[in-house]
Amino acid sequence: MELTVLASGSRGNCTCIRGGHGSLLIDVGLSARETLRRLAAAGEDPSVIEAILVTHEHTDHIKGVDVLARRLNVPIYATAGTAEALLQKCGRRTTEIRRCRYGESFTVGDFSVEPFATSHDAREPCGFCVTEGDLRVGCCTDTGTITPTIFDHLASCDAVLLESNHCPRMLEEGPYPAFLKRRIRSNLGHLSNPDAARCLQRLAGDIHMAMLAHLSETNNTEERALFSALEGLGLYSDQVAVSVAEQDPGLEYPGSCGFHL
Repeated sequence: MELTVLASGSRGNCTCIRGGHGSLLIDVGLSARETLRRLAAAGEDPSVIEAILVTHEHTDHIKGVDVLARRLNVPIYATAGTAEALLQKCGRRTTEIRRCRYGESFTVGDFSVEPFATSHDAREPCGFCVTEGDLRVGCCTDTGTITPTIFDHLASCDAVLLESNHCPRMLEEGPYPAFLKRRIRSNLGHLSNPDAARCLQRLAGDIHMAMLAHLSETNNTEERALFSALEGLGLYSDQVAVSVAEQDPGLEYPGSCGFHL
């Protein structure tokens, strides 16, 4: 399997997971046109995309999902709460939405997909574990805390895409209004660098690769997120390959914006 991040951050999120015969998209927070452009730049073939998985209904995750799903003629998979929010935002004309449930696996082509509950201020948000053969990738962004359920799912993976949204000090001293800072810090907000580092520390004996995602452009830097993660990994830092997903990745060099298992 190969995971490529097409965009990561508050201006849009989209990840492509390619298997032996097909591909999946997780979220389409860019326009359909821009998503297709980035897929082409990354050397990905849109014609082999078999489905779009949606984590939750916030705009930076669904901006282009309706148009792209109809253009590619593929189904959208989402929890019941997310699906209802999508229908309200996109209208009842949207392509087929298939409901999925926390903890219940479903099959798309050669992939087995298992949604798991995340902790975010959305209707019924989730992350996804995607398995093909004996390889398994966990994708967890937009969560204010790492619950036991989240950890258990990520611990079963070979590689993870994990939120590392903000540096607590930068958030506290930054320009955001107090109510927004409280929202980001809350258990229904976004994961901080130290929280992500603690999660990776606990996962260190299980995973081989980790990519830090959904970094705030205002309240974080790649250097801070990466330093925190490596510090958390400690003695395992030379055994777990860690990288940072970018909002505008250099897609002409796919190795810099994803990982290959």
